[in-house]
Amino acid sequence: METKIIHFMVHGRLERAEFGSECPAADVKDLFQAAAEAEPHHILKMYDTNGSLVNITPQLEANGEDSYYRLEAVASDLKRVGTPPELDDMEHRLHRLERKVIEDVGSVPEVLREMKTHVESFKEKLESLEHLSWMGLFKTDRDQRLADPKPPTQQPSVPDGREQVHRRFLHMSSLQVTEEVKEHLKTPLFDNWQWEEAEMLVLLQVMFADLDFLALLHIELDVLQNFLFEVYCHYNNVPFHNFRHCFCVTQMMYGLIWLTDLRSHFPPLDLLVMLTSALCHDLDHPGYSNVFQINAQTHLARRYNNVSPLENHHCTMAFGILSEPERNILKNLSGEQYRHIRAGMIRCILATDMARHNDILLRFRVTQPIFDFTNEEHREVLMKIMLKVSDISNEARPMAVAEPWLDCLLQEFFNQSDTEKLQGLPVTPFMDRDQVSKPSSQTNFIQFVLLPLFTELTKLFPCLEQHILVPVQRALDFYSDMERVTKQEKEQEELELL
Repeated sequence: METKIIHFMVHGRLERAEFGSECPAADVKDLFQAAAEAEPHHILKMYDTNGSLVNITPQLEANGEDSYYRLEAVASDLKRVGTPPELDDMEHRLHRLERKVIEDVGSVPEVLREMKTHVESFKEKLESLEHLSWMGLFKTDRDQRLADPKPPTQQPSVPDGREQVHRRFLHMSSLQVTEEVKEHLKTPLFDNWQWEEAEMLVLLQVMFADLDFLALLHIELDVLQNFLFEVYCHYNNVPFHNFRHCFCVTQMMYGLIWLTDLRSHFPPLDLLVMLTSALCHDLDHPGYSNVFQINAQTHLARRYNNVSPLENHHCTMAFGILSEPERNILKNLSGEQYRHIRAGMIRCILATDMARHNDILLRFRVTQPIFDFTNEEHREVLMKIMLKVSDISNEARPMAVAEPWLDCLLQEFFNQSDTEKLQGLPVTPFMDRDQVSKPSSQTNFIQFVLLPLFTELTKLFPCLEQHILVPVQRALDFYSDMERVTKQEKEQEELELL
């Protein structure tokens, strides 16, 4: 195996790294993370001599001391959070109530003791967590919108932080993205954690331009930029279903389009449906599932009669954004073309509701052996499958990219189950922090959801096997081994206690 030497500048000092082209991507990233003295949730950025971002992968091009890369570690926007003041207030009120009851009746009722125990236990769990977003758990005006979002009658003002992202996006949008980055953008190997929000907006613009949408569908560049930024503004700061997830799903869809040569089989309108559906598929997601919406009888559950409330809301938000001419990327299309795209986006986004998963997979399984690209119904079910695969594709990525996403997902799950307990709602079993472990959360999901879905798609496109199916099988082995070791350690601990 050929060894390459990489020279790079970090913290004002010139360093060198050596690794082979077949070295695992995770090891390469760990090497540079150690050199940058970065924390686990920092974003690593590597720049070439022209100041362009390059991917930190085993394929990084070797260089000399006079053409060194520049390495930076950028802090993420995940912060340590303290106990919410509303919980402290609840605890104080319970103490006051306890004193009052003792004064009046001389003893504390059992129900009050149970309430105190629950609050104290819940507070301990909150204080033990790091890097966890609690949007929607305690209801300020903005948090109430997150837990129970309502389509706004007017667009919210742009916070200063987002305006800074907007300025950086527009400033960088005229710069050239390197061919190396463009090629990585077309594969599941792409590392989303290396990129900041404004840079992701630039890469989304690259995707639309690279698929010739601007020329073929008469999309004006400034309108596309307005649309992308407005989409960014309508993703919430929740642990998993945030703008970075939106970018990952869109990037995977973009990669699948190229890997399967779908441009040769699908008209541009359908490709636009697929990419735009991926971009908008979780708009204004509150971090609480459909089950929560229905059990809590939220505005969304009432509005959509308990039928895919989140997915219907995502569609509503998407076409709300497109309703303004300055960000309507469809405004130069005919009425018939607009109706085709609107119907296609609604079908695709609604298909991401996991309650519809089995029906859609069964339909594709029946269609796949006789698939005909000229058949509109066949294309429609494939478009749904492609978005579903893109939406839950993290385990098809390198472990160093995928595993942080699992941590984010579990944070969001535990957030919901804790809220369900606090509000006296039915607790979603696979989200209960007291019942779920990291490996157990993945083994069943990979075995019974990912593998059947990915297997059917690779039957139609054998070229995808090495790109998405093999990595998912590898992830199943990894988490199965982890689950087995965890179980053995637990059994050993129990034996030692006997």
